[in-house]
Amino acid sequence: MSSNGTLYGVGLGPGDPELVTVKAARLIERAEVIAYHSARHGRSIARSIAEPYLRPGQIEEALVYPVTTETTDHPGGYQGAIDEFYEDCAARLAAHLSAGRDVVLLAEGDPLFYGSYMHMHKRLSGRFRAEVIPGITSISGASAALGRPLAERDETFTVLPGTLPPDVLAERLAATDAAAVLKLGRTFDGVREAFEKAGRLDEAWYVERATTDRQRHLPLADVDPDTVPYFSLALLPGPANAAVRPGDGRFRAESTPGAGGAGGGEVVVVGLGPGGREWVTPEVQAALAEADDLVGYTTYLARVPDNPRQRKHASDNRVEAERAEFALELARRGSKVAVVSSGDPGVFAMASAVLEVAAERSDVPVRVLPGMTAAQAVASRVGAPLGHDFCVLSLSDRLKPWEVIVERLRAAAAADLAMAIYNPASRSRTWQVAAARDAVLEHRSPDTPVVIGRDVGGPEESIRTVRLADLDQSDVDMRCLLLIGSSTTRITAGADGREVVFTPRRYPA
Repeated sequence: MSSNGTLYGVGLGPGDPELVTVKAARLIERAEVIAYHSARHGRSIARSIAEPYLRPGQIEEALVYPVTTETTDHPGGYQGAIDEFYEDCAARLAAHLSAGRDVVLLAEGDPLFYGSYMHMHKRLSGRFRAEVIPGITSISGASAALGRPLAERDETFTVLPGTLPPDVLAERLAATDAAAVLKLGRTFDGVREAFEKAGRLDEAWYVERATTDRQRHLPLADVDPDTVPYFSLALLPGPANAAVRPGDGRFRAESTPGAGGAGGGEVVVVGLGPGGREWVTPEVQAALAEADDLVGYTTYLARVPDNPRQRKHASDNRVEAERAEFALELARRGSKVAVVSSGDPGVFAMASAVLEVAAERSDVPVRVLPGMTAAQAVASRVGAPLGHDFCVLSLSDRLKPWEVIVERLRAAAAADLAMAIYNPASRSRTWQVAAARDAVLEHRSPDTPVVIGRDVGGPEESIRTVRLADLDQSDVDMRCLLLIGSSTTRITAGADGREVVFTPRRYPA
């Protein structure tokens, strides 16, 4: 066993990288292999906390959960899928340990406190040396954020999972002095009901993302259920400290100039690609790391790991010009600003908006860094449907007349171009898909393959291929992208039984 590596379960604390222990930081920097869990979108909170302590050249093992809810088609159900996943992860880590490589498995909070690390510890600690490095729990972080003692003297403190049935949870809350209820998110309505049944709703507090720059707390009774993330908890402080009121734990960004000083700022427009971190280019990652301010649509900005040094400025998706002007103004004050887009910033995204506003004064340098487009991502999932000449169109008529869109669809179809169709639908646009289909059918066979890609690279990814004549509005929503083949696009069966869609490079004479 002496020739084997050591497994370290390293607790990272509740979120602030500065709350990582000295020992944890030392082991992270020294390790040959860094492992961490993530959902299918590829973002890992554990990795983002540990990032300041990583070094170039380390081997990274991303342990990506196959499911994030109990909905699965695995023959063993949800538990079968998870057990199979943990066995596979253990085998991957065991290969490194057997080769003599030390493995640091990152864990938010404390590794053995409702953490994923314990599943690897149970499977590997009997075969390899395993050491657990404790970390500050989310409960301690939340208590500190409130500035409120949880329990004192003889008071009983109880930790409860929010997944308990509301009636059971209410009984436990009624029988204790103080409590912390973890695992909120989808369970929040049941948790709030339990506090109300226990008669303790008015005593309870809500804390989310404790110790990070997105930290928030308020009375549990005032929380909007639609705003509750998974990384949140409910706290019931003991009665001995009922008179202690929480302080203001909200993050305040200071208006300090960037590293370049006044007049030394710039704007970099970056594309994150369509999905997880693995689709973000190193060039874009470097620009994000160097930025003082991050500007973007709320959903896209949430994909960038939080960094306490940086300020995030999120806004609605329909204020592109205002967002561009805001970013340029920050740069005029000396800040290094990254304007964040999904996919590629030059494809129906923020690059043109920023450049258009910047052209009015030309006093701020603007750079554009490319990203993988949604069209490329969807195409890769089925083969190469864009393998020959193709065009890219948007069905959104918010910035151009629908008549122009139809003319372009007919022209592209008549020219026998494959098409990538962005923004095919929205909550208010419920008829354009059928109208676009009919326009293309004027010049294209009903059997033309159409690929419907939804949330590619995200947790709800799905890919379907249908005939053009069978394309239906009900199959398409605002998170979809359509690829319409040309007359030469073919569908074949791959060696693994899946459909392969491709457009040959050679065009018929």
